[in-house]
Formats: sequence, structure tokens, C-alpha cells
Amino acid sequence: MIHLTPIDILLAGLQALQEYLSAHVLTCLIPAFFIAGAIAVFVSKQSVLKYFGAQTKKYISYSVASISGTILAVCSCTVLPLFAGIYKRGAGIGPATTFLFSGPAINVLAIILTARVLGFSIGLARIIGAVSMSIVIGLIMALIFKEHDTKNKEQMNAQGLDESGSKRSLKVSMLFFISLVLILVVGAAGDVPLIWKFAVVYFLTILVSVLLIFYYERDEIKQWGHETWFLTKKIFPILLIGVVIVGIIGGIAAYFQPGSDPTTALGVAVKPYIGGNDIFSCFFASVIGAVLYMPTLLEVPIVGNLFGYSSGIMGGGPALALLLAGPSLSLPSMIVITRIMGAKKALVYFILVIVIAALVGFIYGMIAG
Repeated sequence: MIHLTPIDILLAGLQALQEYLSAHVLTCLIPAFFIAGAIAVFVSKQSVLKYFGAQTKKYISYSVASISGTILAVCSCTVLPLFAGIYKRGAGIGPATTFLFSGPAINVLAIILTARVLGFSIGLARIIGAVSMSIVIGLIMALIFKEHDTKNKEQMNAQGLDESGSKRSLKVSMLFFISLVLILVVGAAGDVPLIWKFAVVYFLTILVSVLLIFYYERDEIKQWGHETWFLTKKIFPILLIGVVIVGIIGGIAAYFQPGSDPTTALGVAVKPYIGGNDIFSCFFASVIGAVLYMPTLLEVPIVGNLFGYSSGIMGGGPALALLLAGPSLSLPSMIVITRIMGAKKALVYFILVIVIAALVGFIYGMIAG
């Protein structure tokens, strides 16, 4: 048996940080920060309020927010700078949190992979559950924190929404943002050959550069850089600390499971508690998902292999609860969300995600047997 020392536990945290940096910074986080900075600078308050504002018709704002994640292959950490940009521009608390949950929960690649690897039934349940959960969570957040939207309305009325109109056409702005999003999606895609990925990202980068040169003012570009750097300084260090903590937790679990690998020890330790479809197993799996960092697309092998769903060890209800709570929350993301939204709003959001994910998993477990 291998007995880990405190040094080994610390090294587990550093190894988790190394893997995180190598896998996500270049292809996911950097494009996400640039998109967030662009949203904060180039997207007008009118545009934000048109689709995500508290005064927007609910069927519009919540519909757009709940399906927005289908075009972004992002994880719980990568969506944070995007959420911060929307939240900062005066979005309603309901649509903003709907977007925060749906972003990493229902991207097309993850849903397809879930259906192919874990089964069509749980894949279909995941997309229905994720869309429904995002809307319900947003509506409850809007109901509880009415004063947030009221304050936003008062500020907008006091400041006015008369921003200097841009001479750029809507087509140019759309092409600019679509190019940035495609850089993120293609860069994060795991199945695309490296040479093709490089070629597409290179072309899109050139396209963005051309648009900036011919259609954007120098001051706007500088402001974009400043805003991107501001968000990076605010969010990135906290993410790194959180990833190290998650790795250390895995090392601690391995310490109490002699002979286990730190990357799998946590799953070995909790397998006895996630085998059934009872509400406790679903709630336990939901809590695990909320704490454990799971990069997008990796939640499928984590649930199927690490926690044993594919081998029949994990019940269908807990598996769905973990698939719903896991991609949308993690210990690093919870720390950052608290800083962005404040402790009170963040705590309510965390509780809603955990509880509703457990309930949806429990219902699925009863139906699927």
C-alpha cells in the first residue's frame, strides 16, 4: 500500500494546477476573457437590456439565456468571465443566472457525447433538465432579489441609455462576435485535428484583426484591452487557487484510501453512497458535482468511469444530478461567483443548483428505474 505524505498531498494540488493550465488557459480561458471584455466595451446597454434586462419580456430573456449555452463549449470556470461581462452591463438577475447555469450545462458537444456514451435516455434527460433548471433557477433568483433589478432600473433611468451610437453596421458587429466565439469553440474542441484547429483559429484571428483595423476606433480597442485585463486580474488568480484546493482535496481522499490515485480516490470513497436512486444518493451526487471541478466534456467519462455509472455502480438518478450540477458549479467557480454577485446572492444560487439538480435526478431515477 502507498501512504501519502503531506508533501504528496500538496503535490497533488500542484499537479491539478499544472493540468488545468495546460488544458484550459490557452484554448478556453484566454478567448473567454477577450469575449467578456468585448461584451463590456462593445455591447451597448440597450442590447443587453433588450435580451437580458429586467424589463424584457420573460419569454424572450429566459428563452435566449437558457439556450445560449448550446453554442459555447465552456466549463463552469470559462463561463465566469462571460457572465461577469453580462452582469456588469446591467442584465436582470434572473436572465443572468439562467445564462450562468445554462452556459456550461447544455453545450451541444456535451449533450451529444452524453447520449452516445451514457445512453440516449440520460442524454435527453440532461438537456431537458438543464434547460428547465436554468429557467426555474433564474425565475426564483429574480423573485428573491427583486431589489437588484429595481436598483438597476433606477440607475439606468438616472444615467440614461443614450450612448454614442456606433457607425458600425450590425453585420460587422455580429461577424466580430461570432468570430470570437468560434475561436473559443474551435480552440476548446477536443476531436478536431491540431493542424485544422490551428488553421481555423489563425484565419479567425486574422479576420478579427481586419475588422478591428477598419471598423473600430483605437480608443475602443484600448478600452477592450483594459477591460479584458481587469477581468483577468479579478478572476484568474482565484481560479488558480481554487484548482489547487480541489487537487489537495483529492490528495487528502487518497490519504484515507491507501493505494488509491489522488485523481480517482474521491470516487472510490463515495461509491457506496451513490448506487441507488433515492433522494439521498441524488443529493449526495449533486453536492459532489457542485464541489468537484469537471471540465466540459470530461464530465461524461467522470460519471461513466470514475463514479461507475457505465458499470452499474452509480444509479441513473445520481448520475443525472451530477451531470446537471457538476458542469455548472465547482469549488473554484463558487469562489469567483461569490466575488461577482456577493455572498447572499451566490449562496442562494448554489443552494438552488444543488437542490433542484437532486430533485430532477430523483425524478429521472424513478421514471427510468
